[in-house]
Amino acid sequence: MIGVEEQSSVIKTLVADDQAVVRTAFVNLLNTQEDIEIVGEAADGVEAVRVAAETRPDLALLDIRMPHKNGIEAAREILSGSGGATKVLMLTTFGLDEYVYDALAAGAAGFLLKDATFPELLHAVRVVAAGNALLSPEITKRVIGEFVHARASRLPVHCAGELTTREAEVLILIARGLSNAEIASRLTITDHTVKTHINRLFAKLELRDRAQAVIAAYELGLVRAGDRTE
Repeated sequence: MIGVEEQSSVIKTLVADDQAVVRTAFVNLLNTQEDIEIVGEAADGVEAVRVAAETRPDLALLDIRMPHKNGIEAAREILSGSGGATKVLMLTTFGLDEYVYDALAAGAAGFLLKDATFPELLHAVRVVAAGNALLSPEITKRVIGEFVHARASRLPVHCAGELTTREAEVLILIARGLSNAEIASRLTITDHTVKTHINRLFAKLELRDRAQAVIAAYELGLVRAGDRTE
């Protein structure tokens, strides 16, 4: 997974899903954890935006498909309203949900299948709340790679040329799911140097997080869906 650091403080969480059974199940499971506090629930996107503005959660767990305002629209508004302070983790029923790419492009830090195991749910919440992206190499190949080729690039073509050779290498490795430590080992450089390259390429491409970096790597043609991840 991209990013494995987990935070120790209490994670204030909002759960939004139009299916009451699913929403209640997630709330009950998360409420069993001392480091997670449910501060709000919502049955649709409009309510999710309102509750997020009132409670200022650290994490918003949003179903992609909701009435009145879908999860993607709600994510954009929640992220904008919180200045990025609230992290967004999307819920989806299908691994190849047609909206997954749009959710990531909107600023969501990752997505979780509704049939995920309890440990997977907890891991996802903690990783995303800590400011990391939850994207496995399999997901980038099956989802992002599936839709990027059919879309016009959202980034100027000249952006790729603005990166140094090493910055492009680091971006490719991020897209392939490597952590900072793994990138450092692969390129035989220090963790500090990796962070420096990441900060610079993020600034050049105006990227917010590693999820957007993965998308950028695909859109710029640096990585393709069929590429090997070793």
